Amino acid sequence: MAGGRLVWESDSPLATLAAGEALGTLLLPGDLVALSGELGSGKTVLVRGLAAGLGCRADEVHSPSFTLVNEYACRRGGESAPSCRLAHVDLYRIASEAEVPGIGWDEYLAGRFVVAVEWAERAGSLLPGDRLQVALESVSQERRRLSCEGTGRRSAALVQHWWEAVRRRPVP
Repeated sequence: MAGGRLVWESDSPLATLAAGEALGTLLLPGDLVALSGELGSGKTVLVRGLAAGLGCRADEVHSPSFTLVNEYACRRGGESAPSCRLAHVDLYRIASEAEVPGIGWDEYLAGRFVVAVEWAERAGSLLPGDRLQVALESVSQERRRLSCEGTGRRSAALVQHWWEAVRRRPVP
């Protein structure tokens, strides 16, 4: 861990899911997680974990490749009313940055949602200045390398706290 940057390897999809869950417990409305990586690198698995950590039903989370955005109501700590909302955005089918505002981008960035964006690099300059960037890379059939960087004060702190939470969690 150096500054707001961290690289580690997950040795299974369950470990990637658990890492996402650890991060999800730390996220607040207004946070954006920008995910990049090739098809099959584990982006959606990580988002399922985020959802679980936020109190959403992880089994309902699927890639919004065709719908572009899926929204989930999250209930932390067993609350009956939703405590926050997760917007799971997939920009794989976006051809250019100019198309991004058409999906309600400004609404998602207005601070009412925790936002997880797959293929985030396609949003270009529309990404907020303070975001958590997570690049996933397939190392083997099961193993993934996660490279995480905070681009601002809040996201740099998230990287540090996430790493501490991952280290404390038992490996599935």
